[in-house]
Amino acid sequence: MILPIVAYGDPVLRKEGEDIEADYPGLQELIDNMYETMYNAHGVGLAAPQIGKSIRLFVVDTSGFVDEGEEDVEGLNNFKKVFINAEIIEEDGDDFVFNEGCLSIPDIRGDVDRPERIVIRYRDREWNEHEETYEGLKARVIQHEYDHIDGILFTDYLSPLRKNMLKKKLNNISKGQIKVGYRMKFPFAK
Repeated sequence: MILPIVAYGDPVLRKEGEDIEADYPGLQELIDNMYETMYNAHGVGLAAPQIGKSIRLFVVDTSGFVDEGEEDVEGLNNFKKVFINAEIIEEDGDDFVFNEGCLSIPDIRGDVDRPERIVIRYRDREWNEHEETYEGLKARVIQHEYDHIDGILFTDYLSPLRKNMLKKKLNNISKGQIKVGYRMKFPFAK
């Protein structure tokens, strides 16, 4: 089922998510719905706060970064994962800039510096625990979604000048004064 994506301005996007247990009600269906919602919106990641749930769960599928016929040097085409109760335990390497966007903040993008490599501990959808290292775009997508479960948005990394320039657009998003090609829930829509 395609769920509405919560728009910028909704308080749930600023809450730190709670850990969940293996018997969380409807977990498998929720994960499937999150993937369906993400694909419908042409995203590469979606965190539970973006669908109104303040829990530590996010999904990623980076195949959207690989154009048809393009060589997949980073292995992005087969990188589809569920992260439950994730904890980034190490970030290192040189910071690199990438122009990020967010399904909860449509039509706004910004350059964000993030470390090139992370080590993350998490549970998968079968509740197996993993500790893995990722780098490049995989690490970037994970860090972006991980921020969501900590109540952080990519716009928090932008310069004060850039944030000020975006203020009107951000207010319009929270009021629902924007056209998007997917279902959204606007906190201050009239």
